[in-house]
Amino acid sequence: QTSLYRTEDDLAELIPLRPNLRLVKGAYLEPDTVAYPKKADVDANYRRLAERMLAGEGFAAFATHDERLIAHVVAVARRDGVPKDRFEFQMLYGIRPQLQLDLVAQGYRVLVATPYGPDWYPYLMRRLAERPANLLFFARNILRR
Repeated sequence: QTSLYRTEDDLAELIPLRPNLRLVKGAYLEPDTVAYPKKADVDANYRRLAERMLAGEGFAAFATHDERLIAHVVAVARRDGVPKDRFEFQMLYGIRPQLQLDLVAQGYRVLVATPYGPDWYPYLMRRLAERPANLLFFARNILRR
């Protein structure tokens, strides 16, 4: 989770192993003692860690709906000649569907997580409860349709 201070050190230990890693901002509100309190700092850490992952030899998954972060990953991958089969973007079903289609049209792999079955509603409620800002994000994306 790029919201956590420790993630940079964790990544430094893992990179030499060439792992498959998924980078997320982190949905949980953590205390300031363990996590960046400001979104700008979380985003800056996401960009920094994404660059390190792309420079490594493992497979990288970038879980975000943030178009600026996605654009940064794309720009770094192009600049550094990282093949499109070395990374993917991961998003939730129904959130930014046009962005998902645009990325696929550009040749990027996009994994779309689709909650289903009897636990889909509790999952949604948990995600909204974990971070109240998720409710606004969810509402905006539903209204875009």
